[in-house]
Amino acid sequence: MITGNLFIISAASGAGKTSLIKQLLANDTHLKLSISHTTRKPRPGEVNGVDYHFVDDATFLRMLGEAQFLESAEVHGARYGTSQSSVDGPLKAGFDVILEIDWQGAAQVRNLFPQAISTFVLPPSMETLEHRLNNRGQDSAETIARRVAAARTEMGHVSEFDYVTINDDFNVALQDLSAIIRTQRLVTTVQLQRYASLIQTLT
Repeated sequence: MITGNLFIISAASGAGKTSLIKQLLANDTHLKLSISHTTRKPRPGEVNGVDYHFVDDATFLRMLGEAQFLESAEVHGARYGTSQSSVDGPLKAGFDVILEIDWQGAAQVRNLFPQAISTFVLPPSMETLEHRLNNRGQDSAETIARRVAAARTEMGHVSEFDYVTINDDFNVALQDLSAIIRTQRLVTTVQLQRYASLIQTLT
């Protein structure tokens, strides 16, 4: 069995990465999303176990103490973490896994999985970022102001990533992410394993 690829997709809040990832998953049955744990409250329409595993602080800290997280970080006053099992299982089954995490988590994952492929999604402007956050209608003005203030720091880590796409046009950004995933699947070392019998007959 060929082990799957690990893809990291990061962005400042409001850049549109969640919508892009949802469409990627809808288009590609070989992709799995690692569902993070978080201590923040669910937003309207979010479902526990689908969007996030919503847990209280005590549960999160217990899991952290038991080394259950591949990565964890505190972002905008809430804790987020990726469980090791949610990544290992699908990868070993041959699925490609997407981690939707911030730059701090991405740095932790890269230390453990140097082969992970990371992409940062940027907005076309700060004005667009703020406009998108306001249009979501899910956060208070104070929360939005805090997210906008933190965005520059978050986006300052863009150079640490393998790829960058600008989410100005949703379909173009989606094509960019799809191209990155497809390219990784065509890497020679992987293809030599996947098509070993064919290549043997051809060479």
